[in-house]
Order: sequence, then C-alpha cells, then structure tokens
Amino acid sequence: SMVWAAMPGMLFRKNKDSSLHPLNLSWVFGYNSSLAVHSLMDGEDRVLLYVSSHIVVIHDILGNKQYHLQGHTNVISCLCVSEDKRWVATADRGPDALIIVWDSYSGVPVRTIFESHPDDGVCAIAISQDAKYLVTISAATVQKVCVWRWTLPTEKPMCSTELKPEFGYQDYVSFNPQNPHEFVSNSKTQVIFYLWVRQSQLWDENTAWLLSPQTFKCLVGQFSQSVFHFNNTQALTGTLAGKLVVWDMDNPRTLPEELPAKPHGITATKVVSMQKESLTVLKVLESCVVTGDVKGQVKFYDGQLRLLTIYSHDKVGPIQSISFSTILRHPPSASPGSSHPFLTSWSDSSNSVSLTLNRNFILSTSDATMFHVATDSTNFERIMKEANKAVNAIACHPQEPLVASGSHCGLLKVWDYKETQYLVSRIFSEAGIQCLAYDPEGYLLAAGFTDGSVYILDSISLQSICDKFQFSKGPVTHISFSYDSKYLATADENHSVTVYKRVLQNGSRCWEHLAGLDSHYKPIRSILFGVHSDSNEPRLLSLGEDRQLVEYDLNSSIKDHLVVTHRDRLEQAAVPLCLVWYPQLSTESFFLTANNCYKMKLYNTTTKMCRKTLLGPTYGSPLEKIQILPRTSSADPQQHYLVYITKDKVGLQILPVDGNPHKSSAFICHPDGASDFATSHDGRYIFTAGGKERTFMKWKVNLPALDAAAFLGGEDLIPFYNLLNGGREGEFFRELEDYFYYVQLCRQGINTMENRQVSTHIPLEEIPSVMRAIGFYPSEEEIEEMINEVKFSKYVDTGEQVTKISLGDFIKLYINHRPALGLSMKTIQRAFQVLGYDNEKGDKVIDTGDFLSLLQCRGEQMTEDELAECLTTLLGRRPGEGGSEPDTCDPTGAAALTEEEIPAEITTEVFVADILSLPIAK
Repeated sequence: SMVWAAMPGMLFRKNKDSSLHPLNLSWVFGYNSSLAVHSLMDGEDRVLLYVSSHIVVIHDILGNKQYHLQGHTNVISCLCVSEDKRWVATADRGPDALIIVWDSYSGVPVRTIFESHPDDGVCAIAISQDAKYLVTISAATVQKVCVWRWTLPTEKPMCSTELKPEFGYQDYVSFNPQNPHEFVSNSKTQVIFYLWVRQSQLWDENTAWLLSPQTFKCLVGQFSQSVFHFNNTQALTGTLAGKLVVWDMDNPRTLPEELPAKPHGITATKVVSMQKESLTVLKVLESCVVTGDVKGQVKFYDGQLRLLTIYSHDKVGPIQSISFSTILRHPPSASPGSSHPFLTSWSDSSNSVSLTLNRNFILSTSDATMFHVATDSTNFERIMKEANKAVNAIACHPQEPLVASGSHCGLLKVWDYKETQYLVSRIFSEAGIQCLAYDPEGYLLAAGFTDGSVYILDSISLQSICDKFQFSKGPVTHISFSYDSKYLATADENHSVTVYKRVLQNGSRCWEHLAGLDSHYKPIRSILFGVHSDSNEPRLLSLGEDRQLVEYDLNSSIKDHLVVTHRDRLEQAAVPLCLVWYPQLSTESFFLTANNCYKMKLYNTTTKMCRKTLLGPTYGSPLEKIQILPRTSSADPQQHYLVYITKDKVGLQILPVDGNPHKSSAFICHPDGASDFATSHDGRYIFTAGGKERTFMKWKVNLPALDAAAFLGGEDLIPFYNLLNGGREGEFFRELEDYFYYVQLCRQGINTMENRQVSTHIPLEEIPSVMRAIGFYPSEEEIEEMINEVKFSKYVDTGEQVTKISLGDFIKLYINHRPALGLSMKTIQRAFQVLGYDNEKGDKVIDTGDFLSLLQCRGEQMTEDELAECLTTLLGRRPGEGGSEPDTCDPTGAAALTEEEIPAEITTEVFVADILSLPIAK
C-alpha cells in the first residue's frame, strides 16, 4: 500500500526521528563519482539520486534534505534508473552481494535478489524501457550475463550465459529502448550484442568473431559506452579516441519464437571521427544523440550525427554522467516551424536563430563535481564539489557545530553540521591531508599531510598562522593538541613521535619544533595527551603495534631531545590497537585499550598494571579507534558511553565495560574501511570517514535505544549465562559446577571422613586448574593477570585483598578472558609458518629437537622437569596398556617416551591431534 499510494516528493515528508536504533544515519557527505548521478525531479524541487558507499542518497538540493536507501552491506558497484525515474536498481560486489529494486517515490525496496552472482557480485546493470526487465553482468573472472523479470518472485534469472575471457571485462550494458529482448555490452576492446527469446535462451550475437584493428581498418581507441540508435536499425559505440563506431543491424528485425540458427547480422559499417577528445558518455534521447567528453563538453547530434549544439564550460572536468530532467520547458517565443521534439528554434533580439534544448540536465564529473545546466541560458550552476580521493581525516570543533574533513586530493572543507551548510574550504596542492585536530579552545586547526608536513591553521579562515613544519619522515598518521594548547604532537608512518611547542616571540604566540623520537619499531596506533594528577601538567603517551606504551617527559624535554620516562609492554601475544582515558567511575584511575583479539583492558594510570580484561564488541573485526562520548547537558553525570569504529562499522558501548554483549551496538558505516571518526562537542552526533570511499557520514546518537536494548538483555549474570555453550541449563554449565565443587572436595581431602564444608567460593589459586579443565589454556602471564584482577578488585576501596571467587564471578572471568573466537587452527598454522621449514612434501614442519629447545628457551620458558611432566602426561600410556604408568617426574623416561611417540618432524596436524589430543575441525 505504501508503494501504491506513493507520489513524487513524499519521501521528505516522513518523520526521520522515529527510529529505534542507537545510531541513525543523518547525512552523507560526498559520493561515488565513478557512478552516474540521476536527476529525479527538476524545477521547484531539484532532486538528485546518487551513490555514497553502500547508501543510495536521494538529495533535495533546494530543500537541503536527504533520504537514504539502506540495504546493501557492500559498496554499491552499479545502478540504473527507469525511464519514468520511479524504479531504481542497485547492485554491489563482495560477500552476500545483492540486487535491490527501489521505489524512489516511497523509498521502499520492492524487490531484493539474493545470490544473483555469488562469486564476486555485479559490475554492470541496466533496466529496460518498460521497466520490467533487468540485465546484470557479474564481476567474476569468467563473467556471467543474466536477464531478470524483477516483478516476478523468483530467485532465478529468465536466462543467462557465460562470456569467454577473450571478450575482455564487460563493464557497461544497455537495453534497446524499442525492444526489451535486445541489449548491448562492451569492454575496452569488444562489443557484444544479445538477443533473448524465452527462459534459458540467450544469444551473445558476436561470439563468432572478435573485434581487432583490422575490423575497422583504422585506429578507433578503447570503447567507453554503447547504445542503440533511435532508428532501431543501428547501434553506436563511443571511443576514447573521440570516435563513434556505427553498427548496422538486420532490418526488419522481428522477435522470433525461438532463437535463430545464427545470430543477427551486425556489421561495423563506419567509424565517424567526432572530435579529438575522448568520449566518456554516450546517450540517445528520443531523436538526439548526446555525447560527453573529457573536456567537459556536452554535444547534441541528430540521427545522421550532424552537430546541433554544444554546451561547455572551462570549469567542467571529465564528464562521468548526464541525466536529463523529465520536465519539458516551454520557451516563451517558440517558433511554430520547429519540428524537432527536443530542440526548439526561436528568434532572439538580434533576430538570429538558435537551437535550444527543452530539458535541463545534470552533469557529474570524474573529479566529483555536479553541475545543473539550464539550457535556456546555458548556465552551468555548480551544485556540489566533493573529494575525489580518499577521505581519511575528520575533526569536530570543541565548542561550535563545525566539522572539518580532509582528503588525499588536498581538499579541506568545513561544514556547519547543525544546518548542514558548507562554510569554507581550502585546497592544498602539494600533498594530501591525512589527519586533522582542533585545539581545545577551537582557535586552531592542525593538519598532518601525506608528505610529512604539518600545517597549523586559523580554524575560521583556514589560513596558515605560521610556516609549515617538515620534520616527519613519512606521512603523518596522528595529530593531537594538549589540553592547554601548549603542545602539539604527531605520529608518522616511520614510527616517530614529533612534538611542537607554543612559544612567545615579540609578544605574540607562535609555534616551534621541540623534538622528535623514533619511539616504536612498528606502526603507532595512538598518541594521547593527558594531565599529571599531581602537577596538572600535560602528559603524553604513544601506543604502537610493538605492544609498547611509551610515556614522555615534556617538561624535561629540550630542543631536539624528547625525554622518555617509561616504556611498558602492555600485551604478551595480542596487539593493542587503540587507547583512551577511562572516565573516573571509581577511586582508581585507568586508561582503556582494545586489542586485535576482541579484548578491552583497563590499566592503572600510574603503575601501568593490568587491572581488568574484558570481552569487547565482536562485530567481525576488532576495534580500530575509540573515544569517550561527550555528555549532553541533560545527561546523567554517572552515565558514560564509548564510541568506536571497527574495520567497517561504527558503534556505541555503555560504560563501565563488563563484557555484557547487550551493552554495545554497531552499524555498517563504510564497507571498504572506516578510516577515522569524530564526535560532536555535545555528544549528539558521530562523524565517520570512509577513506577510499571518498565520503564521510553524520550519525545521530539515540542513547535511550541502547539503554533499552541493554535492559532487555537481562541483568546480573543472565547475559553471561547466554554466552556459555548451552546456556544456564546446558551441559557445559553443569560440568563447570561439578568442577567447582570437585575443587572443594580436593581441598578438604578426597578420602576424609569429616563433615564437608560446602561453599559457593573456591580459592584464587585454583582458578588455573578449573580454567584448563573446561577447555581454556591460559599462559602464565594470563593466569597472573586473572588472579591479580580478582585479588585487587576491592583493594583501593577497602585496603584488603580478595582470596576467593564465587561461581558467578568465575563465569564472568572465564567469559572475559577466554579467546573470543575459540581455539583456532589458523593461529597454530601461523606459528609453524614462522618457526618451521618446508619438508620434502612441502609441509611446514618443526624439527623435534628445535621444538623442545623452543619450549625451554623462548617465551615463557619451561624447565626440563616441567617439560618432561607435561609431555609424559600428554603422551603417556594408560595403566594396563603394555606397561606401568610412566613416572611423571623422570626426565629420562620422558625423553625416551618423546623419542618413541613423537616423529622427527612435527606438522601442525601431529602437534594438535597427537601431542595436544585436540580435535581438528574439518
């Protein structure tokens, strides 16, 4: 009923504040300039349709409104629009690729086709003139062409065919407007004509022969687009050499009941040299042929390819698409003698005759610019100018509703995000912008560039307040001001930290380079300013993938000498990815990290001791960056939230972090990778940058929705029970209970005759044995962290150490510390890749002697006695199987058993199945 009653323009009358999600897409900045832009409405309501990442945007330019069609999980690779501008078909590439047909009037997805091209998705799509059929071409190495009757509820195409690799990569397709059973596609070197009659029958008409330079007897250049001529006897193909190939087809051509024995005769009869510049767009519009080229010219020809009129402007770049309005203008003095349906002749004041279009049109260019062309005045109105390279940098003003974005094309733009108005921009031609940061007062905007330079700009005018700095050895990846705006720190791709200091010269403030240091030997993930609690002076930390947290002494640092006060290794095996100061929710002060194993850890800010390990959000990839969400004026002062981005998602987490999965939520923001994010000063909006997608997005925060989801997920232990295999009533939980009470029996003595003291707690020193019994095998360092986490959990408040743990707290400890994704064979295989060598069969193996040496000399080193006990236990025979039980304290016996049971070369399968006795997943 929503589709049946829909009318043009009704989208923007919908209430967008009624969403029940914690994050709601509010605005999309930028678009995919490699895809077409379509004009849906023109006149008083100028409405455009374009693609940004995985979102279809319907944009009312004059009304400054957007409506978003959301359904794809991958970046949209192609789209098409029906002749009446109502039906929009979109397709994507990647896993679980979709084809979706939308009603542009109501915004409803009326048809979704799953698994259309399961290998690699879709690279080209077209819709027939009658809007009944779709044709798609897959993006796979061996391409497949399918015809769909999208109005029928079937997942199978009407017909399909596979294309030979000799035809090249076909990336453009279009229907014959006068016959939906014919369509044409082209690659850079080959053109294919198709005819389909009924289900499962599809001719690719030129499979009999391939095009070559000898076909045309002249140089034609690479093909760009192909269309059918309006006379229905010819087809046209544009080339990058500025030529049109004219194809003649059999005439009359009526639709047979079955496919003919051979395809229609189609011949390249002539090559017309139209111009020197490459033709990038070719369209047929009623009785006009329209071309667009790399110089930004739009030319109109009649059916005999005679030039009618030209539209050009020196500020228009290479044309990517042309879309005409459906509204016909009626010029005030139209000549009654004009017979051309698209061109009108009338006399101007000088009595000269000019040919003018009756429809305005929208131009989009490959450099991400859109123009509205009013054909009665040949006026090129620029309506949008966006980044045409990766958008990696974004920052929000600390006091005003301003957001700045930076691109690798050097474009720096500032928007008023409350009114969604563009304010000011600046283009840096020397290098691309990689990171941005406002100072806490909001007067300055610092920018780090891909060539290692750093600019400090006035935040309003974007003019430089001092000469640029060039001290970083590689692209600047992070930039941040201290809380008092006295220091500016940067990190670069060469693992260096550089600090700049504000000084007074001749009574005015300026900036100078203080010092730099190669602090890490792997990429730096975070630089973080804080405050020393005792002196109120700025504090600077850097965190790298080398697992090192480095703290600097800014007060003691002098020119060209950056002093380091502490170096601490935060992780044993995992890689820390991000760092943030944790809100003061208790007496103790912490900073929070997230690692690549989906764990979040709280460290004491003074001792750097790990105080807590917690399960983080598990949404397909680890957390890449985190920030504390600023509080609104009406928010509960004790309620805090964490904002994060993963590889492709943006999310919210309720604090304090405790491992409860219902306290977090995430949404796909940039399928090809989110590069950065920023939060508004009032905490109402989150902005995410899409990197190579060339977009950034504004998300409205709805905290009550997240609070409601956490409440519905259950309180206390209920969420944690659900994370156990089988839940609270499952076999795993009962087994855990049995181990819990078995420990108490062992502590009191198995054979004692005294009354048992049954308790709900076990001593802390029994934690490792119970963890191992239920299938979690922590390292010695992890065991120490688990015990210390419980032992000192109340120390700051009470001054006393905890000596025992309850079953409920043990379950939380287990959930938070166990591997988030379980045991992985891939992890062991990666270790063998590093430690092993290729044997004669090509398998990665480790020599048994090297294996024993590694266990005793590297990592958490085992003594000979410990190694003997472990191997004897793992490999020992059961009593009664050909001998007595091995002595677990006899290294000689262990060595003999090792020589007997372990082969000279250990493969991953032998290690897992024969030594560890773990099942191998098929």
